[in-house]
Amino acid sequence: MAIGVLMLHGFSGGPYEIEPLAKYIRDHTDWIVETPTFCGHGENLSLKGISGEHWLHDAELAYKKLAEKVEQVYVIGFSMGGVIALYLANRYPVEKLVLLSAAVKYIAPKQLLIELQRMAKEAVEGQLKNNELFKQYEYKLRNVPVSAAIQFMRIVRQVEPYVGSIRIPTFIVQGKCDGIVPYTTAQYLYDKLPTTEKYLYFSACGRHLICYSDDCDSWFSDVLQFLKM
Repeated sequence: MAIGVLMLHGFSGGPYEIEPLAKYIRDHTDWIVETPTFCGHGENLSLKGISGEHWLHDAELAYKKLAEKVEQVYVIGFSMGGVIALYLANRYPVEKLVLLSAAVKYIAPKQLLIELQRMAKEAVEGQLKNNELFKQYEYKLRNVPVSAAIQFMRIVRQVEPYVGSIRIPTFIVQGKCDGIVPYTTAQYLYDKLPTTEKYLYFSACGRHLICYSDDCDSWFSDVLQFLKM
């Protein structure tokens, strides 16, 4: 059976945020793994004038293209991508769902930007793995307008009511040291999702960029086992 995995990155980021897990899945399966870039995101960050609807449309288009090539689609979403993954699961046939640092409980737009900038500073100071990769954040986050953060929050408000109607198997991963998404969000999602097949992994050392946590090798295998069940 042909299986496809759609992996969605977070706000102001790009596929590099989820690349370690994407590589792990590619290395251990023959599945098709797609990591699209949302409009205005990626290496050439340009979010001015971009609406949340653009990002939802990007995700829908990526899902439809992947679904044409496979028989089953799994969706993995990080941060804002986790919120959009819930949106897709509510609207399209998604076999399984993985939510990484899913930003369903949000903070004020200006505070979000402050926390993202703090994360960038930590990256440049070498407090996160793959320092060269994360140096990109310092430049990018200077160029994230508050209007874009507001669009992100609009998506959260739009999608949050869907959580109670999603009944597909779901695996939730959350770092307890996340400075952007409160770690209690994961428990909220776990309790709210009506599916009987759901799993919750708390990373004691994990920050927001959970795919770069020190314990990611442990939970990567848990996620893959969940997807293979």
